[in-house]
Amino acid sequence: MKLSSAHIITAMVTPFDEQHHIDYQQLEQLIEYLLANGTEGLVVGGTTGEGPTLSIAEKRDLYTRTARFVHGRVPIIANTGSNNTAETIKFTHIVSQIIGIDAALVVVPPYNKPNQAGMLAHFTAIAEQGGLPVMIYNIPGRVGVKMNVSTILTLAQNPNIVAVKQCGTDEELAAIIEDAPRDFLVYTGEDAQTLTALVYGGQGVVSVASHLFGSEMAAMRTHLTTGEVAEAAQIQRRLIPKMTALFNQPSPAPVKAALNAQHHRVGTPRLPILPLSTSEQRQLLNCLA
Repeated sequence: MKLSSAHIITAMVTPFDEQHHIDYQQLEQLIEYLLANGTEGLVVGGTTGEGPTLSIAEKRDLYTRTARFVHGRVPIIANTGSNNTAETIKFTHIVSQIIGIDAALVVVPPYNKPNQAGMLAHFTAIAEQGGLPVMIYNIPGRVGVKMNVSTILTLAQNPNIVAVKQCGTDEELAAIIEDAPRDFLVYTGEDAQTLTALVYGGQGVVSVASHLFGSEMAAMRTHLTTGEVAEAAQIQRRLIPKMTALFNQPSPAPVKAALNAQHHRVGTPRLPILPLSTSEQRQLLNCLA
């Protein structure tokens, strides 16, 4: 499945049972729900999927079962990134053997704080040795350093680096879209920036809000592609406060609480993320209503 077919990609939560084991029955139900409601691709085991608290064995099993169940209906991007280049290459190569995984999501290395040259070397090595097409994940607020636009544009020339999930300013997003190769896919990682990314000519969004508002986001894109810009803008304006509310507490606690309230039993996050308190849940659900 080609990644270019996906405009709204859901960074999917990982459902847990009461013992915080992965709940594969709920995973299948969640996937069916998402695919029926605007999702055109899945990121598995990322930040929203609680990748930092999943073991390597859990990730491998999660990716295998997700790919088997999706069965080629939408592209799947599996999180393989870390701040250890050699281990990232090793794990990416393992994941490349899973039939149905279309790309690897690789984050700018957290904690180590590499400079731009280090980032270039890190991503080039993974692209050349990992065995999967790479989506760069540039999220300075989580990793402590920012990949510059010029570095992204340099990496975009590598045929094995096919996309970026960019969390930054409108100006940075526009510059990447303007100067990257035409076949390099630019996604925003900020839900509130979805319409902006599409208007600029980007591919779309890697989204958390699409768990709940995927159909509305798909309708927004349809309005835009048919020239109904005012209608698209109205949807985005109405969604922005709800999108913001999903990050008022550490993610993915809010989106899991909202899904549970809609009877998608995805469980609570693993530590160090706490579930929402009763008052936090009430406040969230009032905002999302």
